[in-house]
Amino acid sequence: MRIHFIGIGGIGLSALAKFLVNDGHQISGSDIKQTEITDDLALNFGAKITIPHHEDAVEGVDRVIYSAAVRPNNPEYKRAKELGIELLSRKESLISILGDKEVYAVGGAHGKSTTSAMLASIIPNSNALIGAISKEFGSNVRHADNNRVVFEADESDESFLNSNPHLAIVTNVEPEHMEYYEYDEERFYNAYRNFLNLAKVRVINGEDEFLNSLEIDAVKFYPSKDMKNIEFVLVNGEPYTKFSLKEYGDFEVFGFGYHIALDASLAILGALEMGEKIEDIRTNLLNYRGIKKRFDIIQNQPNCVVIDDYGHHPTEIKATLQSLKVYQKLRGFNRLNVIWQPHKYSRTLDNLQAFVECFEGVDELTILPIWSAGELEVDIDLKGAFSRYKLHMADRVTRKDGVVHIIQNNNIIQEYREDLITAFGAGDITYQIRGEV
Repeated sequence: MRIHFIGIGGIGLSALAKFLVNDGHQISGSDIKQTEITDDLALNFGAKITIPHHEDAVEGVDRVIYSAAVRPNNPEYKRAKELGIELLSRKESLISILGDKEVYAVGGAHGKSTTSAMLASIIPNSNALIGAISKEFGSNVRHADNNRVVFEADESDESFLNSNPHLAIVTNVEPEHMEYYEYDEERFYNAYRNFLNLAKVRVINGEDEFLNSLEIDAVKFYPSKDMKNIEFVLVNGEPYTKFSLKEYGDFEVFGFGYHIALDASLAILGALEMGEKIEDIRTNLLNYRGIKKRFDIIQNQPNCVVIDDYGHHPTEIKATLQSLKVYQKLRGFNRLNVIWQPHKYSRTLDNLQAFVECFEGVDELTILPIWSAGELEVDIDLKGAFSRYKLHMADRVTRKDGVVHIIQNNNIIQEYREDLITAFGAGDITYQIRGEV
C-alpha cells in the first residue's frame, strides 16, 4: 500500500512508518518542520516528505495515518476526507499493523522505553517498535524476518488496547495523561486491566500497589526480595548497574539506578517466559547501550559532564536524580546543576507540588518556559513555587565549546564549565542542551 503519515516527525509515528516500509509498503509523510527524524525517513526509508503540511501530499495514497496532535482542520486531513481515502489515527492503525504479529508489549507509567529497549537487546532476533532511539541499533525500529515484535505500549490514549499483546510487561501504574481520561481514575485503571487481560502471558511489578491488587495469572516480580547485591560501577567513565535476580545469578546492565535493575529484571523475566535461555539473556543484556535522552551523557570530560534526560514527570525526575547523585559521587564532582523545561501546562499544574519536591538536593535549578505541546497557555507562578531553590528563570540554554550557557533576554546570565549539569524535559530542551538550536 501507499501510506501517508500526517505528523511523521514524531517518535511514535515515525516508528510505525519505518516498520511498514520493512513490511513492504511505500510511505510518505508530512510535518511542520524538518528534523533529523524526517531526514532519516527520506534518506534511509525512501519516504517522500512534505514540509509543512500541504493538501497535495495525500494525492494518490491508499491510507492516511495521523498523529494525536492532528486536528480535523489540517489541510491534508481535510483533503483525504474529500477524496474518500481511509483515515486512521495512530491508535486505530495499530489493529492492522500488529494484528497478525506475536507482540511483546511493555507498558507502564515510567520505564517502558528503557524496558522495551532492554527486551529488544535480550531477544535480538525480533522486530522492535520503541518510543525512543535505542543506542544499540541507532533507531526506534529494528527489522527481523519473523513475526516477533517488541513493542512499547502507550497508555496515554489507550492505544495499548490495540497492540495485540501476546506478552504484556507492566513496570508500574500511576495516574498520568488524565486529561485524556477526563480525570476519571476508574477509567484509567480499567484501561490497564483490559490491557493485561488481552495478553496470554503477563509479567508485572508485584510491589506496585495497583498491579499487586489484581487477581490475574501473572509472573509477579517483587524487587525488594527478588533483586539483591545492587552495585553501581563506572566502566570507562560510563555507568553500569550490577545485580542478582532470584535464582538466576548475576547480571550487568548499562545505566545507573535501582530503577535500571528493576526494568532489566522485568525484561529478563519476560524473555524467560518467551523461551529465551538464561545464559543467552545474560550475554545479550550487555548489548543494551541505553536510549537516547535517558541519562544520555552528551559531554564526558574529566571536569565536566553534561547529561540529557527525557524525565518530564516528578517520579521519573526523582529516580534519575538519585542516580545522578551516585554518579556525582563516583566521578568526584562538587556540584549538581539542573535545567528543567516543564512539559505541558496540564502536567505542570497537576503535579506542581511534586515537581517542587523532586528537585530537592540540586545546587542550582534553571527553569525554562513551559513546553506547551499544543496546549493553551496557563499562567503558573513557577518563580514563586520554586523560591526555596537557588533559581534561574531563563528563556533558553545552549552549549558551545563544552560550556553550558543560561540565557535570559538574549543575555548570558550563568555559565557552567565544570561539575555535573543535567537537562530534564520532553520538549526541545534536548536540542538546546546539545547546542543544535
